Amino acid sequence: DPDLRAKFSGDPSFVVNFMRFIAEEVRELMAELGFRKFDEMVGRTDRLEAIENDGDEKAKLIDLSKILHQPEVPESYGRHFTAAQGAGLENTLDMVRILPVCVPQIEAAVPVFQELDICNTDRATGTILGSYISRNYGGAGLPEDSVNLKFYGSAGQSFGAFVPRGVTMTLEGDANDYIGKGLSGGKIIVRKPKDADFVASQNIIIGNTAFYGATSGEAFICGIAGERFCVRNSGVNAVIEGVGDHGCEYMTGGRVIILGKTGKNFAAGMSGGIAYVYDEGGDFPALCNKEMVELGGIKDETECEFVKSLIFKHFELTESELAAQILGHWERNLEKFVRVIPTDYRRAIEAQKTLVAEGVKD
Repeated sequence: DPDLRAKFSGDPSFVVNFMRFIAEEVRELMAELGFRKFDEMVGRTDRLEAIENDGDEKAKLIDLSKILHQPEVPESYGRHFTAAQGAGLENTLDMVRILPVCVPQIEAAVPVFQELDICNTDRATGTILGSYISRNYGGAGLPEDSVNLKFYGSAGQSFGAFVPRGVTMTLEGDANDYIGKGLSGGKIIVRKPKDADFVASQNIIIGNTAFYGATSGEAFICGIAGERFCVRNSGVNAVIEGVGDHGCEYMTGGRVIILGKTGKNFAAGMSGGIAYVYDEGGDFPALCNKEMVELGGIKDETECEFVKSLIFKHFELTESELAAQILGHWERNLEKFVRVIPTDYRRAIEAQKTLVAEGVKD
């Protein structure tokens, strides 16, 4: 990197010499221990010795004998990497059923619609498809809703992880942890099965750490999430009907609408983006970590319309009863929303608006 090299006052050969000295010292230490290769060192706990510490009463209580124990095993047992371990990717839902259908239609620029059953051993479903799209069509992905995949059942971990723009994944059922991890422009919809008689807004439908590190796209979840919903979200717009503890933790961007209760420590470390929490009972402020954020109502007309339109889209895609109730008395219910925004982020937005108004910036 020319910029970094410009800051280095020495000569590249100095770095080479430094690394060579490290390598020589390592070889000397290995020779003292009786080893010629790193592979020979793996698992050789018999060459480790616990340091005696007579001065610290707590240190005397530590017994490392079980950690350093050398079990008696045949010489044929390997101590280091000797054979490649298959990941079993060839047997995944993506490879067996999704790619064979989707790839020919994507290449022919024909919209795809596919229905599939899914179970909790089907992990990272959609990710290999997303990889194919990103490799062949770049970061822009495909036109919206080019690929529609509808699943029935219980999805395994990381359902829809890293899915790019153009892919819509609808799940009738429930999902495990890490749904939408790293979502990169795709759309994920989760709703209860049509024949289920439970109240969606009172039941957990997706697991923990949903949409972790997501960068863009949309999510509509008709039900409650576990803990750490939208942690490190930097661009996804999401609607959900309740979350567990630590919601929107370390969030840096995007918009999150929560139509129900949250757990404790909401917005801890949140430095960007905005969350809108429907606080019917008025107890949300006590659950929010206000160290970096400030709470208020939704006053801006454009922002009101944005929130309303996203909730309406949630209703259209999931048939959410809770969304219908809130929209049915919108003017009254709008007052119950709490707007959560990082203080510094608000200042930056206001400064940007001032520059635009003054004609300094488009």
